[in-house]
Amino acid sequence: MEWIERAPAKINLTLDVLYKRDDSYHELEMVMASVDLADHLTFTPLEKDEIKIYTNKAFLPVDTRNHVYQAVKLLKEKYDIHKGIKIEIDKKIPVAAGLGGGSTDAAAALRALNKIWGLQLTKEELIVIGNQVGSDVPYSIVGGTAFVSGRGEIVRPIRAIPPCWVILAKPRLSVSTKTIFRMLSVDALDHPPTSRAVETAIEAGDYRKMCQNVGNALEQVTFKKHPELIQLKERMQKYGLDGVTMSGSGPTIIGFSQNTSRIKRAYNSLRGFCEEVYMVRLLTEE
Repeated sequence: MEWIERAPAKINLTLDVLYKRDDSYHELEMVMASVDLADHLTFTPLEKDEIKIYTNKAFLPVDTRNHVYQAVKLLKEKYDIHKGIKIEIDKKIPVAAGLGGGSTDAAAALRALNKIWGLQLTKEELIVIGNQVGSDVPYSIVGGTAFVSGRGEIVRPIRAIPPCWVILAKPRLSVSTKTIFRMLSVDALDHPPTSRAVETAIEAGDYRKMCQNVGNALEQVTFKKHPELIQLKERMQKYGLDGVTMSGSGPTIIGFSQNTSRIKRAYNSLRGFCEEVYMVRLLTEE
């Protein structure tokens, strides 16, 4: 028996870092959404009690450094499961891009194994495990459009974003989230428009107001380390995209449009300037 689970990429419409917590994590406020760029994971039960992971990207680790491996190991330990599983990961989401690729794969593994092993765990129970793997895993378990806070473990679904296209432009560089957070000084940040303003606009179905309020506090840190991202953002704005901002810790820059011909022109123009460009739709659920 094989089981296939889809793992959609996420984007940040907003990301604000409020303060550093006593547990050394940062308190965050974000509005996040799922898009139709996705990895696919294939699960095959094994007779031997082991975790075997394979991927189509040779540079990705398939041992304890892999988020999927970590999630499965935690699930097995917490619920005393002595069953083996083979997981094949077909990667489509760029790696180290601010699109939650490793986190959404871990979330997909937890969702799938919950069904395969008949655990009947709630999303809240899966989130507890996912939170130990990475800060974006809880959101990826829930999916859709959501207001996310805490270190990422508090996920509150909200109304779907008004229909639109999204451009994801990922240049030829990778960004380490840990490095960016080590570099930032919360007191020195200029905070972007609030996540609550974007949430209010989405709940009202106000596309324009949503785009006016997107923003990412980490741009100040990532752009300083990689100034070429400033040019990419400016180019996307010049092409007439709305609400242009960075997703996660970068380097992917995203932009919205409700105009199909404009988004296609922007897509074609960016392909000659940027390593990886995707024109995607938003998902209303995982």
